[in-house]
Amino acid sequence: MIKVSNLTKIYRSFNVETIALNAINLEIQDGEFLSIMGPSGCGKSTLLNILALLDRPTNGEVFFMGESIGNMSDKRQAFIRKNYVGFVFQNFNLIDELSVYENIELPLIYQKIAKAERHRRTVEIMEQLNIAHKSQFFPLQLSGGQQQRVAIARAVVTQPLFLLADEPTGNLDSVQGEEVMNILSQLNNMGTSIVLVTHSLNNTKYSQRTIHLFDGQIVTENIQQFI
Repeated sequence: MIKVSNLTKIYRSFNVETIALNAINLEIQDGEFLSIMGPSGCGKSTLLNILALLDRPTNGEVFFMGESIGNMSDKRQAFIRKNYVGFVFQNFNLIDELSVYENIELPLIYQKIAKAERHRRTVEIMEQLNIAHKSQFFPLQLSGGQQQRVAIARAVVTQPLFLLADEPTGNLDSVQGEEVMNILSQLNNMGTSIVLVTHSLNNTKYSQRTIHLFDGQIVTENIQQFI
């Protein structure tokens, strides 16, 4: 689904040059669950943003479903993000003024999905993630784990092929974190490709493969052996 070839990302500010990613080569297959680990500042979030088409590489190429993002217009990238990519953030990024139902429905409005279909999908995903009884609540009335469930529901209600999760358990306790990881695992079992950025070694047990970044480079790669 995604192929990264000799990917380099350099940030320049005045006379300072920072190499965030240095000659990264990576392939992510359809239906794969990949974890990315590494210390702060190693390039994890930069890589995730490029995979999400939120940033462009300085050098190298990224292919999304066989299409080079370097040749894409901004309009084409926005179309792919809207229709094929879901994003889950550590800080939830819900809209406080909207109810649970409205937060989840919002990306479907952007896609110009008909009202009846929006309602069907929104209710269906709320039931699947066990938050239907909170549909008229607002984010600040929910626990952290419940807010993250809403954020995941919002990310997957568009039925993306590819889900990116940036430290989705970082602000949760161990029980809530385990619940979120089980949800991601279930989504992966249903066919969604997932890339997870995490500091938690425990979270990587849900993935098939883990890569470790250090100073913008892949230094190790582990394949999970499921029994």
